[in-house]
Amino acid sequence: MSHHPTQTVVVTGDRTTGPLHLGHFAGSLQTRLQLQQEHSPFILLADTQALSDHQGDYRKVRQAVIDVALDYLAVGIDPKKSTILIQSMVPELAELSFYMMNLVSVARLERNPTVKTELRHKGQDRDVAAGFLTYPVSQAADITALRGTLIPVGADQLPMIEQTNEIVRRFNRMVGENILNECEALLSDTTRLPGIDGKGKMSRAAGNHISLSASSDEITAAVNKMYTDANHITIGTPGQVEGNAVFSFLDAFDSDSIKVAELKAQYQHGGLGDSVIKARLNDVLQALIGPIRERRAEFAKQPDEVLSMLLCGSAKARQTAVLTLHKVKTAMGMYYF
Repeated sequence: MSHHPTQTVVVTGDRTTGPLHLGHFAGSLQTRLQLQQEHSPFILLADTQALSDHQGDYRKVRQAVIDVALDYLAVGIDPKKSTILIQSMVPELAELSFYMMNLVSVARLERNPTVKTELRHKGQDRDVAAGFLTYPVSQAADITALRGTLIPVGADQLPMIEQTNEIVRRFNRMVGENILNECEALLSDTTRLPGIDGKGKMSRAAGNHISLSASSDEITAAVNKMYTDANHITIGTPGQVEGNAVFSFLDAFDSDSIKVAELKAQYQHGGLGDSVIKARLNDVLQALIGPIRERRAEFAKQPDEVLSMLLCGSAKARQTAVLTLHKVKTAMGMYYF
């Protein structure tokens, strides 16, 4: 890294497209809970970006901002340690991303593997919102405006970090000084949580998720439906652990790894029914989600306090973004008087 900032600044966030689920918990929320102990992370509710997912369905996005904020608070993200901000309340992010759009070609954006994959999922090609195609630029603006140096991401987001650093280098070269920081990715050690159907990763779009606000009955129903091993017909048959969603979930959430290893051995050997491992997983998930659901319901009773917390966080983050933008515009000679 050419420009070593003195302090580690963590920037992370979610596109607000709906309430969060266990995939988010395993992939990012647990990491954030650890990071807030020694850093003061910025956590971004990316509502302007989410508008490009929904081609402008702003009602859905507005509700999702509140939903995700409640999920954050319910899992234990502490506004005294983490700064939670709403993207649209920091207009400097949009302005910076507009300048950065001139530092990246359409071809380069279309080549970004993350964008490519999502375009394929959406089944759209040229018909996608322009805002969606440029979301790596928007992400680069979020990270750099807040002076982010350490960015917790899943492996599928690595191309975003690479693209951010390309834009930073181009900008610094263009103005002839190191105004913006490069950043590095902090990879989560949890592998992607599969969907309950065992197909691909857990996602709301695929409907194969368990939300963090799931009721006790919803959790049980999801666990009962969960994909195990299609060839494991009778209890006596040896079963497969690889690709077995129940074991993936036990690996992610069961704190007794010795017991899980024993169950795996027994399952592979034959003599262990799906109902036994599902009952165990159901207990584990009830114990995990129950308290989250209850805390969420408490916070949901205080909507004004939640909004005021988001206002404070956005105002605090905005101070940093204003300074960064001032440096950027000064370097570009964009103050005329």
